[in-house]
Amino acid sequence: MVDLRWLTSLDLVRSESSEEEIEVDARRLPYRTLNERLAELVRQGASRLRVLAVSGQRYLGTNLMAPVRVAIDGVPGNDLGAFMDGPQIEVMGDAQDGCGNTMNSGLIAVHGSVGDIAGHSMRGGTILVRDNAGYRVGIHMKEYGERCPAIVIGGTAQHFLGEYMAGGVILVLGRSLETGDIHPSRYIGTGMHGGVIYLRGKFDERFLGKEVGVAPLDDDDWATVRQYVFAYARYFDEDPEPLLRGSYAKLYPRTRRPYGRLYAY
Repeated sequence: MVDLRWLTSLDLVRSESSEEEIEVDARRLPYRTLNERLAELVRQGASRLRVLAVSGQRYLGTNLMAPVRVAIDGVPGNDLGAFMDGPQIEVMGDAQDGCGNTMNSGLIAVHGSVGDIAGHSMRGGTILVRDNAGYRVGIHMKEYGERCPAIVIGGTAQHFLGEYMAGGVILVLGRSLETGDIHPSRYIGTGMHGGVIYLRGKFDERFLGKEVGVAPLDDDDWATVRQYVFAYARYFDEDPEPLLRGSYAKLYPRTRRPYGRLYAY
């Protein structure tokens, strides 16, 4: 089930301009101190936070189990929003590795690029990346109950996209590709046994994992793609129509147990 409930809450937060945005200066603050300060502000009832001058502090948003909006100015370190359950984090630039690691719900939106293993083992929530992503995006991504996690990448991703993917949606829009370019990722979907990957633009089927099948989009697929394209365009102030043009392919797992024969006697 595609879950875009965060859009409603996002609109609500943005429309309530009377809510006070509390600023936190991260300069010279160790990551533990910074996270403790953010958690304390949320316990005191803060609903909008802006963290200034972030420079590689790790685990931001990890312990914020509340529907709070956090804007980050600077570059957060590894595991932004790890185990996150509810917040909406907006990064006004790039993010490092492990963005959304094992997140349960909420939104992470990055106005730039992310590093490796974005969405590692995530089982709910949405990650929007305006530009590009590194290696092993969505590794071990899974669905949990009625939660269907999603990662939308505006540009391209590197190798092992969707590795061991067990559920959820990955959408790669290829905005950074020039005419005639192909997606650079190799070994796409290696070990994939659930979920779906949508690629816009050209790719070489020789670069797919052997567990992956390729199919055109049906009506349900297009409904899912449109929802996420419009969400992406709405968030980053883009025109959605050009993003819906061009060639799309659906990558799906051929089997639910790609390595079953290795362990069964």
